[in-house]
Amino acid sequence: MNSFISDIHEMRSFLILWITQSASALGSAMTSYALVIWTYADRGSALVTALLMVSSYAPYVLCSIFAGAVIDRLNKKRIMLVCDSVAALLTLVVFCLLKTDKLVFWHLYIINALSGFMNTLQQPASEVATTILLPRKYYQKVGGLKYFSNSLNSILTPVIATAVLTFCGIDAVILIDILSFLIAFLVLLFFIKVPEPSDSNSDCERLTDSVKIGLNYLKQEPGILHLMLFLAGINLVASMFNSALPAMMLSKPHAGEFALGVVNTVTGITMLFGSVAASLLKAPSSRVKVIWWCLALSMCTENFFLAFADSLPLWCFGAFLGWIAIPVMSTNLDAIYRLTIPNELQGRVFAVRNSFQFFTIPVGYLLGGFLVDRVFEPVMAIQTAGSVLTGLFGEGKGSGAAFFFAVIGFLGVIVCICFKFDKHINELESKIHL
Repeated sequence: MNSFISDIHEMRSFLILWITQSASALGSAMTSYALVIWTYADRGSALVTALLMVSSYAPYVLCSIFAGAVIDRLNKKRIMLVCDSVAALLTLVVFCLLKTDKLVFWHLYIINALSGFMNTLQQPASEVATTILLPRKYYQKVGGLKYFSNSLNSILTPVIATAVLTFCGIDAVILIDILSFLIAFLVLLFFIKVPEPSDSNSDCERLTDSVKIGLNYLKQEPGILHLMLFLAGINLVASMFNSALPAMMLSKPHAGEFALGVVNTVTGITMLFGSVAASLLKAPSSRVKVIWWCLALSMCTENFFLAFADSLPLWCFGAFLGWIAIPVMSTNLDAIYRLTIPNELQGRVFAVRNSFQFFTIPVGYLLGGFLVDRVFEPVMAIQTAGSVLTGLFGEGKGSGAAFFFAVIGFLGVIVCICFKFDKHINELESKIHL
């Protein structure tokens, strides 16, 4: 008990920041969820709603490489406060447009792009602040806690947002978002002190020079660069998966919205349990091997269950296998970054990472939707009864998406195998000091 109390005391600033920021993230996620429903009801197009995600990620990916230079030169706390304030202001703009009945879907693309740009600065600044606030021995636990809050938000977002939408309307959802922002903003402003690491050269560096420092670090540490590229390949597969899942679930006659909701709920609950386990587990002897095995398990299970199974219980079991190890992977990946990258460079390197590791996400969303609609569904539509493909993936609309899941399942396995024997990634283990 004394040890637990001591841990809480040492992590106090981080825990306060984590709780309030997580509550604000829940409010923002509820607004995004409500706006997706509003957009789909207004346009009836899956592509239009998918572009909401693309418009958020595009500036995040394009500008992240330069954001690190800004982050390492400026006060992290001020960056977080300014970015959160702009995001809240954009939410107010949406609220005003809704109240005047002037909101149209392209407004949301612009607003999401601006929010994505703010997140370009806010997210790496928050990661550097976490590193500064915490002793090294808590990095493993913190990764689990962060994934715990993300998992909890993924469970609560559709439940709370749907209930508030049904009984109070979208206005109430946005007001909850603004209230959660105000609480997080005031706590960060008055109760959280984020010390600035000493870096005497950062103030006199030009912006381009600071960017080069982040890139040069990755040249000198190819293990970190290759690890980022590995995750970029995984993110491509995962984003194609996310774009195809609703297409299959909503098209199958025995599935529909209920099945999609159940599978998403199982995924959220699974990640919740996985994040609890990740926060309690001791540091493994090989973080690199843990990351690889966790991703291999994910790639080799859920995609194939969705492709070849045709019942909700099996889909849920596949979701459990596909997501149970992801929080463990995430905590060890987070620890590797924090333990190997110097504190004074983390802003620049994390920003470059966001470009290298996440640029495949918007590509995957667009590519997945295009391939399902224009390639795999048409291929299955021309199949005759009793053919090999109909025997494997079924008939009718949704069978093309099932076929696509089999393809991306094999693609995920190939990505894992290619990086399994990457010597630079494997050499990272010797550079980690627990």
